[in-house]
Amino acid sequence: MTCLSEGHTNKVNLDFSRQGKPTDNPFIESFNGSLRDECLNVNWFPLLEYAQNKLDEFREEFNTFRPHRSLNDSTPLEFKKKHPNQ
Repeated sequence: MTCLSEGHTNKVNLDFSRQGKPTDNPFIESFNGSLRDECLNVNWFPLLEYAQNKLDEFREEFNTFRPHRSLNDSTPLEFKKKHPNQ
């Protein structure tokens, strides 16, 4: 199912996977597995602020320092610099 909100300034296209079909969106499934294995399962979040800090650290490492096979072993930051219009 795909929908585009009228007037949405960022022009975000929502695309929902079918329930029970992780192969519909393997990239987000891979990200969710990494997030769970490397952040959620190894940290204790006694306060919301602590959770936000750990998630920010994970996102920074994931997007800035970690190469991704789907991006020809570039980090997302490197890929964005090489392909500014994508």
